[in-house]
Amino acid sequence: MSVQSPRPKVALFAPHPLLTVTIEMEGTERQQIHFHAGGQGAWAARMVAHMGATPVLCGFLGGESGELLGGLLEQAISPGEMRIVKSSAASGCYVTDRREGKRKLLAMTLSEPPTRHELDELFSLTCAEAIACGWLIVTNPMPGSALPLEIYGDLVADAKANGCRTLVDLSSPRMDSALRGGPDVAKLNDWELAEMVCGPVSEPAQLLAAAERLREMGADTVIVTRGEQPALVLGADGPRRLTPPRFEHGYREGCGDSMMGALTAAWALGESFEQALAVGAAAGAANFLRHGLGSASRDVVERLVDSVTLEPWPAPAPAS
Repeated sequence: MSVQSPRPKVALFAPHPLLTVTIEMEGTERQQIHFHAGGQGAWAARMVAHMGATPVLCGFLGGESGELLGGLLEQAISPGEMRIVKSSAASGCYVTDRREGKRKLLAMTLSEPPTRHELDELFSLTCAEAIACGWLIVTNPMPGSALPLEIYGDLVADAKANGCRTLVDLSSPRMDSALRGGPDVAKLNDWELAEMVCGPVSEPAQLLAAAERLREMGADTVIVTRGEQPALVLGADGPRRLTPPRFEHGYREGCGDSMMGALTAAWALGESFEQALAVGAAAGAANFLRHGLGSASRDVVERLVDSVTLEPWPAPAPAS
């Protein structure tokens, strides 16, 4: 009888999972109200689980919204694990209306900053889980200013010092802090990159120069997603273009988080980094085909992988 190897575990620093309430139409007359666990870390964790690894989500839960969110979160990341710090502040929640086909935000309330003791507990708990798992994804808080900036660089540095592969999906100024720790992968989108370098990145030369600055700041590999355009992957072996299958109609919410979760899961499962990039791109595309929220199935992702291309970044056209 063959013995199955255990699922690899991936720790996620997901400080602020969100309770999401969505109003939709079923047919032409019936309304549906859906309750889900949401937010960047929750969506990435969900895709880690779908792709065959075990997410270990580390975050805060509090208040009435946190009580409701706990069960939804546990269900969303199954068969994952949760390492929760109970916070005195209530967890965030938002309500969206999709009855007309487009996403319309009706109301949002976000969590207050944690106390120092709560933050210390989450930081130490995440460090311990990252070291035990060997893999760590770091995501943004909500709101972005909720946590002190030094926590991101310290978390990456401490995890790396103990042999943990670290992948960060952050916006500035949290990304600036994380880069001090030297993450293996830094992922962001083009407008976040433009904000970091305080300049345009619309031209290929500008994009490459900006991504190189992030490598100089500490990242081993930089991934810049650009909506419907191919992503830039910049590592020690030069720039490459990552192109997923293109679809015209879908939902962008959670695509980048699905990409990060699937990429990390595939890498942790033993795939090469190049193959993990393809899996990540396929997961982002599969998420787009659904209602977002890190909800793509593994079967769909695996069917889309062959439609992803990873090739050298085009050389600049010679000056005329």
